[in-house]
Amino acid sequence: MSEAAAAWAGRRGASPWPFFVVVFAWSWSFWIAAAVLGLSARTLWGQGLELAGLLGPMLGGIAFTHLTQGSQGRRDYWRRIVDARRISASWYAVILLFAPVLWGLAALVDVAAGNAMALSQIGHAMSSAVATPATALSLLLWTLLFGPIPEELGWRGYALDSLQAGSTAVRASLILGAIWGLYHLPLFYLVGTYHAAQGPWSLWFWLFLVQVIPVTIVFTWIFNNTRRSTLAAILLHFMINLTAQLANLTGRTNIIVTALWLVAAVVVVALFGTATLRRARS
Repeated sequence: MSEAAAAWAGRRGASPWPFFVVVFAWSWSFWIAAAVLGLSARTLWGQGLELAGLLGPMLGGIAFTHLTQGSQGRRDYWRRIVDARRISASWYAVILLFAPVLWGLAALVDVAAGNAMALSQIGHAMSSAVATPATALSLLLWTLLFGPIPEELGWRGYALDSLQAGSTAVRASLILGAIWGLYHLPLFYLVGTYHAAQGPWSLWFWLFLVQVIPVTIVFTWIFNNTRRSTLAAILLHFMINLTAQLANLTGRTNIIVTALWLVAAVVVVALFGTATLRRARS
C-alpha cells in the first residue's frame, strides 16, 4: 500500500469529488459574479472577490479534513503545512530551482531561435520587480497569497491523497491536473487578473491548459518524495508563479516552456515509475 493510500485508509467520506464540487461552487460564484458585474481585480471590490474565490480550495481542504478525518488525520494535515523537516536539502534545491532553470532554458532556446532580446527582457522584468524594497516585497507577498497558499491547502493538502489512494500517482496527477486547469477558467474573464491579461482563447490560454498536466505530475513527484509535504507544494507553486511572471516573454517562449514541462514529466515518470513516482526503498 502506498503512503498516500495508507494515510487515507479507513477515513470516512474519502472520495475527493464532493470536495471538488464545493470548491468549484465557492470559487466560481465569486469570480463569475465579479466578471458579470464588470469589476476589475485591480479595484478593491474586484480584488476582494478574486481573493474570496481563491480561498475555495483552502476552505474546502480544511473543512473536509475536519469532517472526514479523526484527530490523527487532522494533526497530520496541519503538520504537513508547517513541518520544514519533511523536505531534505536536495529536495529544497529541486523545489527552488526547477522552475527558474526551466524558464532559463526556454529563454536560451528562444535566443538561439532568433529572439535576441529574450534575456534582456527577463533582466528588465526583474529589475522592474525589485526596483524598490517595497516593490519586491509586494510582488513576493502577492505571488504567495494569490495562489500557492490558498490553493495548495486544498489540491495537495487534501485532494491528492484521496486520488492516489485508489489509483496510481500518474493517473491521480492527470485527473487533478485537468481539474486544476478547469478551475482557473473564470479568471480569464475577470479583468485585471494575470490570466485575463493573457487573454481567453489566446495561445497562452491553450498552453496553460496543456502545461498544467505535466506541472501537476512534477508536483506529485515532489509531494510524494517529501513525505507528502504541503509546504513543498506551496514553495514549488510560489516559484512557478514568480518565475512565470518574470519570464513570460513571447508566445514562442511559452511554447518552449510547455514543451520542457512535458519533457520533464516524461523523464520523471520514466525514472520513478507510474505507481508512486518514488524510487523503491532498499
